[in-house]
Amino acid sequence: MSKLTKRTTAIIELLKQHYPEAKIALNFGSPFQLLIATILAAQCTDERVNKLTVTLFKKYKEPNDFLIVSTDELEKDIFSTGFYRQKAKSIKNCCMDLVGKYEGRVPEDFDLLTALPGVGRKTASVIMGNAFGVPAIAVDTHVKRISNLLELVNEENPEKIESELKKIVPVEDWTIFSHLIATHGRNLCIARRPKCNDCFLLNHCPYGKRNNE
Repeated sequence: MSKLTKRTTAIIELLKQHYPEAKIALNFGSPFQLLIATILAAQCTDERVNKLTVTLFKKYKEPNDFLIVSTDELEKDIFSTGFYRQKAKSIKNCCMDLVGKYEGRVPEDFDLLTALPGVGRKTASVIMGNAFGVPAIAVDTHVKRISNLLELVNEENPEKIESELKKIVPVEDWTIFSHLIATHGRNLCIARRPKCNDCFLLNHCPYGKRNNE
């Protein structure tokens, strides 16, 4: 086991100790709901998406429900999440594929997921890991930023970050890793104002050590 892998394992264990309740922030009851919620969460807070989907998922229960309403109506329904025109287009095109190719079901396959309109690697990883229980690392803004600060990676490209992290994070921790890092990003390692002095990862964080000199 390399030094980097050992340090990564130690970091994960500390994160688990401090955030035992860490889990996906989006509320969902099915793979389809998680797919829609993740599309809506782009450039929007999970909290705002959760407030919207409480009522949205009562109106839209399956892919066909998104297809039978007008684009204008859908845009109004998701307006609060921002970028509503692009999101409405992505949702409708995605649902069209789900109905036309997969009988309205979300495919349980990473490559098929990424082929859906509006679905990139991050969204596919979120769905695989949290809806289907298949280990996956979702590289969101928290994972990208904090993995670099911790010097677990030295990359800006999300796909390369995902690839590098998979080499050092135990497979069984791939899905929870993203949630642990996101929780840490919201609590202590806050963008532009990290609380390095209060951080329990300080001894494992090159950035924090430099920032604390």
